[in-house]
Amino acid sequence: MTGGPLPKSLDDTPALGRWISLAEPGRVIIASGKVELGQGITTALAQIAAEALEVRLARVTLAEVDTDRAPNEGFTAGSQSVEVSGAALRLAAAQARAALIAVAAARLGVDAARLGCDDGAVLLDGAPSGLDFWGLAADVDWGQPVADAAGVRPASAYRVVGQSVPRADLVQKRIGGGFIHDVDLPGMAHVRVVRQPFRLARLERVDSDWLARRHPGVRALSKADFLALVSDDEYAVHAAHAEADRFVRWQEVPGRWQPAKAPEGMVAAIGAEPAPATCTSTIAVRYARAHIAHASIGPSCALAQYEAGRLTVWTHSQGVFALRAQIARCLGLDVAAVRVVHAHGAGCYGHNGADDAALDAAIVACALPGRPVRVLWSREDELSRGPLGAAMSAEISAGVDAAGRVAAWTMHVTSAPHAQRPGMGGYANLSSAEAMDGAHLPREVADLPEAAGGGASRNARAIYDFAQEVRVAIDTRSRIRTSSLRSLGAHLNVFAIESAMDELAELAGADPLDFRLRHLSDPRCRRVLAEAAEMSGWAGAQATGEGVAKGLAVARYKGKGAWLAAVAQVTVAAEVRLARLWLAVDAGLLINPEGARSQIEGGAIQAASWSLKEAVSVEHDRVAAFGWGSYPILRFSEVPEIETRFIEPPGAAPLGAGEAAQGPVAAAIGNAVARALGARVRDLPLTRAQILRAVAGG
Repeated sequence: MTGGPLPKSLDDTPALGRWISLAEPGRVIIASGKVELGQGITTALAQIAAEALEVRLARVTLAEVDTDRAPNEGFTAGSQSVEVSGAALRLAAAQARAALIAVAAARLGVDAARLGCDDGAVLLDGAPSGLDFWGLAADVDWGQPVADAAGVRPASAYRVVGQSVPRADLVQKRIGGGFIHDVDLPGMAHVRVVRQPFRLARLERVDSDWLARRHPGVRALSKADFLALVSDDEYAVHAAHAEADRFVRWQEVPGRWQPAKAPEGMVAAIGAEPAPATCTSTIAVRYARAHIAHASIGPSCALAQYEAGRLTVWTHSQGVFALRAQIARCLGLDVAAVRVVHAHGAGCYGHNGADDAALDAAIVACALPGRPVRVLWSREDELSRGPLGAAMSAEISAGVDAAGRVAAWTMHVTSAPHAQRPGMGGYANLSSAEAMDGAHLPREVADLPEAAGGGASRNARAIYDFAQEVRVAIDTRSRIRTSSLRSLGAHLNVFAIESAMDELAELAGADPLDFRLRHLSDPRCRRVLAEAAEMSGWAGAQATGEGVAKGLAVARYKGKGAWLAAVAQVTVAAEVRLARLWLAVDAGLLINPEGARSQIEGGAIQAASWSLKEAVSVEHDRVAAFGWGSYPILRFSEVPEIETRFIEPPGAAPLGAGEAAQGPVAAAIGNAVARALGARVRDLPLTRAQILRAVAGG
């Protein structure tokens, strides 16, 4: 073995043939357990494989992620697709190339060192040999384990990786038919699920006679507290669903819902003990964000068919293998009798209603054997009945000494759970599972482990060189279902840390950029900070309360991913207007630079929307059904001008980039708003109401 340990994906699925197939002449079919969410992974993984095999990119196709065939790589989450699946495919493709060359050498009776390849054609001393990879493939042992990194080409030899090739998945989406919503199976039944208005609501009554009179052709199908409406006509079932309040009655059973047991809080001390006694000035502040919705433009959708004892489900889930296990568990099926196939959906970057819709479809399909069924969520259900991004708060007590350095830092994070995807904690974590049987309600909840980047604890450790104490507690008292949303705790944690750094810089009488640099030894972090400052024309200390200002922030995602520094320019009048963003990013080697830019800038726009607009209203521990009218998101007319600059250190490995922008962009906006107002707004989103409260308390 050379080159260090193998990626976990190869430990779990070692057989070469599970990753690479040359069974179709002239084509290379690659497999991955990571799914396309709009992040461009279909193209990036194909580039990695094409580079390692030395074939044209046009020959390479990424197979759909299907639990019958794909390697199990867990959830597509945490900006790990290139780092994890890309690394596995790079090794597999390099080993496949070496194996093919070895077969060619045996056939030709020559030393393998004399052989090369060009787009699958084998060259002998640089000239055509008459052999190609597809003619040699039958003699390769595709069952061999991927076990060595020796055949991986150096980055200096790359011709495909590093090129901004167009995304392969966009063509079909542009012309129509590229999404799960477009799938139309013969004889398909259309389904809408009448969702419980709150967790573990009891289905008291369904007036089937009223339904039959008002909506002939629509029938109700129930199982405990699960209720679905079924029809041959999609418009008919949609109309019936819109009037569900007229024929369905729910009730609350006191004591039926009980909060899950929370894990012990994390406490971490980094560096020496904080020394508050040496502080000349201190802060004790609290930052917070509300629950936020995934707010996918396309509502969740799934299809299913139960035929000859086997259930097939089509879904835009981010974790088809975990979902398969929970569907089988909830329906009493053997896992081998369930097949889950990924289909492209609207991007959500997290655990939205896709998994719930998949179980919905599976339940109804099993009740209608032989017939394909299609479940589509309503807009209101998509926004208010899927898992939400967790509400959080972060309390920071810190101070600076006479030398203007941070001498004390304690951060206490309290958050609703971030990790309730299907199967996590040993629970189904699916709304219809709880509706069918309240025993599926989680009794214990855990945060993601630090090795996986953490959930509420993600980026709670400041990147700076000072002693700090970090505490993280998971609050399970609310019945509102929360789970993973892009960047998890990093959005609020980085906002809090970088806001506090600005507040401490002000106490120290220092420029926010200089203050950060005096506490930073990480050269790559220092470089993105300096780059963003240079791009934006950062002018040092600025007057406050002038209505227009810039703010900056920096972080390294999960403490081990990409570094990103952001400078935001805002105008504050009745509301905050984000005019410009400058982003400097070190994501290591870029597989597809334009794809990386799209992910960084898309994440920045999403972070701006969260930070300026988005909050789910909660009353009496319940979320009322709502639509776009009461949940504004950033409009196209409000998208700022964005300039992004990538730094690629020579020899650096690729790092996940899709979630690096959320925290720094939120904090840069918050710091700019504080400078423009002359008052600090510590609660997200930075709406007009929050601004008025901050100024009044000022």
